[in-house]
Amino acid sequence: MKAPMNRRVFVLGYGAATPLGATFDLTFENAVAGKAGFRRITRCEVKTLSNVVGEIPDWDPVASGMFEKKEAHNWNAAFVLLTVAVCREALAHAGLVMEPDIGRRTACLIGSALNGMDAFRIASEKYANAGPLRVSPYLLPNLCGNMPASKAGIDLGFTGPLFSPQGACASGNHAIGMGARMIRDGDVDVVLAGGVDTPLVPEIIQGFANMGATIKVTPEDRAYDDPGQASRPFSCDRKGMVLSEGCGVLVLAAEEVVKAHGLKPRAEVAGVGWTSDAFHFTSPNVETIVRAMHQAIEDAQIAPQDIQYINAHGTSTFKGDLSEADCLRQVFGHHLGQIPVSSNKSQIGHTLGAAAAIEAALSIEGMQMGMVLPTINHCPTPDFDDLDVVPDTFRAHPHSFLLSNAYGFGGTNCCIVFKGV
Repeated sequence: MKAPMNRRVFVLGYGAATPLGATFDLTFENAVAGKAGFRRITRCEVKTLSNVVGEIPDWDPVASGMFEKKEAHNWNAAFVLLTVAVCREALAHAGLVMEPDIGRRTACLIGSALNGMDAFRIASEKYANAGPLRVSPYLLPNLCGNMPASKAGIDLGFTGPLFSPQGACASGNHAIGMGARMIRDGDVDVVLAGGVDTPLVPEIIQGFANMGATIKVTPEDRAYDDPGQASRPFSCDRKGMVLSEGCGVLVLAAEEVVKAHGLKPRAEVAGVGWTSDAFHFTSPNVETIVRAMHQAIEDAQIAPQDIQYINAHGTSTFKGDLSEADCLRQVFGHHLGQIPVSSNKSQIGHTLGAAAAIEAALSIEGMQMGMVLPTINHCPTPDFDDLDVVPDTFRAHPHSFLLSNAYGFGGTNCCIVFKGV
């Protein structure tokens, strides 16, 4: 094998669809405004108190004019066409035209935790109610984890490697990390890297509720009359995450591409750290998470005190937030109180495999603007007195290095350091 080229890797642009908006610009605008994208579910009927979710507003592949009705009917796993739309937005945001020479050297890595479960549900209902011949011939492609990236390739015309990093809720960061390494080593010049999940079907919602992962909104809860308050990471009354749908894609490129095409980078991928827990399928292992953060910081060739903002995994679960805070204390020590730490999940909920990519994009945009986004719905508690969680409103905060953390079921951890440019 030839030696790696050790090229620098830059973020050129990004796209997103979240409960705060069907585009990145809408998402960021509403995040800065301190809004939350939660409501009682309209996608389907559920029989659980975990009925507050994050739905992408105004997203309809046909009504948007992006796709024909027949195509939307055939590709009924929502994560497929959603990814195509977000990849289009990301490339436009980057200012990169997918010409043939670029296309041959472009990869697409789109991670997902659950893949096309909604398509499987539709097929199961048709099998039971209309007979086996009514099962769509598109069912199996709709279930493939690589299909969102594949459809994006067909739509946009790139022919480099494509696959789906399956890192559960850390999938988006795994895609960014792997894509950056592929560019660094010279395998490709451009990577569309991110994640997507559309988990709002009754069985998935009920499954999360039964395992105690999502908030059950009872009449005495403050989110009962205001669903926007359901996700409250690092707060005294946190009761579980809010399940959401979403997609986030970053355009990564080698320094040579940036210069050759006169493009403006938004950040540099400075360091990647990844580990696994070998501990429990849902409970975190502090030791290995700490090691992932240290790896990312060391890979960036900086010290922990050089990190000036931390985008926390921050799920709003009781044990998860406690464990993450303990990890941060071990990595940053007495310096932790000087670093803003916020969780975008307070505003967009947990988008599973999409979360890390969306959060990376939001963090980079904030870094460019000299600000950090808030942790809304915050209620102080002694458990986190030593953390500056940027409560309730965004804050002006010029910074050059940020750490974005992501952890997933099965004990998979991926942390990335981004550097301002």
